[in-house]
Amino acid sequence: MRWAKTFLQPDTRPGMLMLLAAILALLAANSPLSPLYDAIKGTPVSIKIGAFVIDKPLLLWINDGLMALFFFLVGLEIKRESISGELNSPSKAALPLAAALGGMLAPALVYVAFNYQNPEQLNGWAIPAATDIAFALGILALLGNRIAPTLRVFLLGVAIYDDLGAILVIALFYTENLSVSSLLFAGIGMAVLLLLNRLKVGKLTPYAVVGLIIWAAVLKSGVHATLAGFLIALFIPIRMPDKSSPLKKLEHELHPWVAYMVVPVFAFTNAGVALTGIDLATAFGPVTLGIAFGLFFGKQIGVMALAWLAVQLRLCRLPSGVTWLQLYGVAMLTGIGFTMSLFIGGLAFEDQTYSAPVRIGVLLGSTLSAVGGLTVLLIATRATSDASSATAEQDASPVTGDKRGEEAAV
Repeated sequence: MRWAKTFLQPDTRPGMLMLLAAILALLAANSPLSPLYDAIKGTPVSIKIGAFVIDKPLLLWINDGLMALFFFLVGLEIKRESISGELNSPSKAALPLAAALGGMLAPALVYVAFNYQNPEQLNGWAIPAATDIAFALGILALLGNRIAPTLRVFLLGVAIYDDLGAILVIALFYTENLSVSSLLFAGIGMAVLLLLNRLKVGKLTPYAVVGLIIWAAVLKSGVHATLAGFLIALFIPIRMPDKSSPLKKLEHELHPWVAYMVVPVFAFTNAGVALTGIDLATAFGPVTLGIAFGLFFGKQIGVMALAWLAVQLRLCRLPSGVTWLQLYGVAMLTGIGFTMSLFIGGLAFEDQTYSAPVRIGVLLGSTLSAVGGLTVLLIATRATSDASSATAEQDASPVTGDKRGEEAAV
């Protein structure tokens, strides 16, 4: 019963719901429901206003539209943490920044090592460089109060910088056929948002209307539309003259929708891969292994290496109450790529022949990272708990011997 209650804590529910959605997707894709599953994803959805038309299958509406909402929430979180949170000073930001940098470089190098001979496959180098914060925090939350709050803050900081890195990667490496006129229109929209911000407009409706226009312009520009969500978030005011915070209010109201609707829907529509007919060449191919090894080995090596280097160079220190073994457990959890890795995989490979290798690699690497990270953290917290208990017992035990008796009397 205690185990069940732990899994149903508020912090763990989004991760569990996402996992359930992924399992249902795999079952649907490998059952007689497969044609229905594919038909739902391929359902055409169109919006037409005069000469302006957006005509996409439902899957792309989810990946371009709903995920823009996800990145909008990420943008709100990054702005809040950078101004008034755990990343508002160089000393606080150094450790998670170094860890995130290592956690992006090392997995990419691992992937390249498996695929350097094939230029087309090299396009997926960024897939294992991403971390799924919802899943990672959900796994960490299973340990309850045995984990120091500062360890959760560290993981959140790593994930924030990781998401920022993913946004830059998408903008720089997965954008083609730019429309200058659409980008100009989006730029005008952002200028309007800046004006609203400077005028201290606290009502969110004007931001929503202008933001929707910006999203449509970015979608038509050739830049991935999810970037619009992130950029729009940066213009939401964090403080008003009356001390209210539109940003914090919006973040609070939006979080349940993203956690319980956007991310599970994305997981359900993107995680379904038909396992029938997959041969050894696919299961053990360079793309699959590059992603799986990058997530499982590359992430933990990169995070630990640069975190250790940052501490040795005295740029920062370990968070209070956190041991190196606990940090290693969290480093393994950063290998849970899932949502972000699947998302980048869809951008990296338009050829559907890579769909199965990408999904298998992401699922394998993420699963190993989740199981490995949880195991290490259980061992680390048990060791810390045992050491604390032994110290407490030693302090509480009666002092023996003549000399100790005198010291006790004193």
